[in-house]
Amino acid sequence: QLQLVESGGGLVQFGGSLRLSCVASGFSLDAYAIGWFRQAPGKEREGVSCISSSGGSTHYADSVKGRFTISRDNAKNTVYLQMNSLKPEDTATYYCARDPAGVCTVIAGAYYGMDTWGKGTLVTVSS
Repeated sequence: QLQLVESGGGLVQFGGSLRLSCVASGFSLDAYAIGWFRQAPGKEREGVSCISSSGGSTHYADSVKGRFTISRDNAKNTVYLQMNSLKPEDTATYYCARDPAGVCTVIAGAYYGMDTWGKGTLVTVSS
């Protein structure tokens, strides 16, 4: 069964760190760009970061630039999102999604082209 599964969320204090994982099953990740998105209660979903299929190109939302790092290990069929210096406004459910184009399509800061989504992992940052 083709799916993406996120893990690594949890409760962390202001200034803390978490590493999220996005594991693919049923297909090989190495042909796909992967994006991380988040949605806070009452807010629209927003793109957080994206990485190309080779890992050679990355993009970050301004709100996380310098604090989050996206990476991938195609041998493990996994993409990671290292989140440091977490703030209460980072609280959200985080999702990963794949883009079959293999590159991150970024228009006005939003990511396009995703065709398969995970179910998400909840990150809560306490103040």
